[in-house]
Amino acid sequence: MDKQAHEFPRIGVLPSGPLDTICDVGDVTVGHCTLADGPLQTGVTVVRPHGGDPYLDKVPAAATILNGFGKSTGLVQVQELGVLETPIALTNTFGVGTVANAQIRQAVAANPGIGRGMATVNPLVFECNDGYLNDIQALAVQESHYAEACANAAKPFAQGAVGAGRGMSCFSFKGGIGSASRVTAIQPGLRYTVGALVLSNFGRLPNLTVAGRPFGRRLADQLDRGLAQQGENAVIVSEKGSIILLLATDAPLDARQLRRLSLRAGAGLARTGSVFGHGSGDIALAFSTAYTIPQLAEQPMPAVAMLHETRIDPLFEAAAEACEQAIISALWHADGVTGRDGHHRAAIRDAAPQWRQWLSDTAF
Repeated sequence: MDKQAHEFPRIGVLPSGPLDTICDVGDVTVGHCTLADGPLQTGVTVVRPHGGDPYLDKVPAAATILNGFGKSTGLVQVQELGVLETPIALTNTFGVGTVANAQIRQAVAANPGIGRGMATVNPLVFECNDGYLNDIQALAVQESHYAEACANAAKPFAQGAVGAGRGMSCFSFKGGIGSASRVTAIQPGLRYTVGALVLSNFGRLPNLTVAGRPFGRRLADQLDRGLAQQGENAVIVSEKGSIILLLATDAPLDARQLRRLSLRAGAGLARTGSVFGHGSGDIALAFSTAYTIPQLAEQPMPAVAMLHETRIDPLFEAAAEACEQAIISALWHADGVTGRDGHHRAAIRDAAPQWRQWLSDTAF
């Protein structure tokens, strides 16, 4: 399903790019491979920072660990060197090793000197646990699924219960892949775009906040007066989900500035009702498409004027707003899914068809 398939709440005040996705930034593309077969409800999503070889032309990047209950791979080197050298991959927790191997094979096929005369490659794979809907023990994700997601990468892409988001849950409803973009003015005549893509798999329904409104409490009351205190929504139960937040910008930022930008993803996450709970793996990564860094020492390093620190606040605002919007977009785009042992997650738009009225109700 494409971005236009469903209406969804509009968050914030900044304008969006023409696609209102992370693909509004530079040459960024996104691809999915979705597995939807009975108890197997999972997949792979790939974000390509540009159309070339990211090992040879690396992209500046940095990450923030908001809460580290996660099994992602590749972050140590990103934090040390400040670059990406593979596409960014998203999958389920037990698929990380397989997808990392696929990234290594892809890089070696393109650059046979890797690990011999050339430096090794740093695979970068993020994960969330989709085990409620997906039989995660089946280890269904294969290296070919990563290759398929890469082959499918394009500017238009589906959101919701697709790719790595197929088996993800969010605020007791169906979660998954969501994306958004925001355009901000740094000074008169100078505008930059910040795009976000999330793998959304977190949240307790009573905490859900939409456009500043206590949406989850009202929905829980409508569905079942006791729902807000039962099962995974009980106050005594810790947050067990996770979210990966990816930010792309065309602003010229270095790795230190990108780390600061990635931290602001947490502001958007918090606005939706997350408290970065004990059992939640909440990781944000930001990268810039403004320049690349060559692998080969014989090639010149980029000579780019970085954005002055005193002008960075509009990007922070755009990052927070885009992440908040992307989470809401994931919820509203996701169709209901039934998976392992008959477990089901419904689409939130089906549970609350009157959401427009709720959000316009001044007495909410």
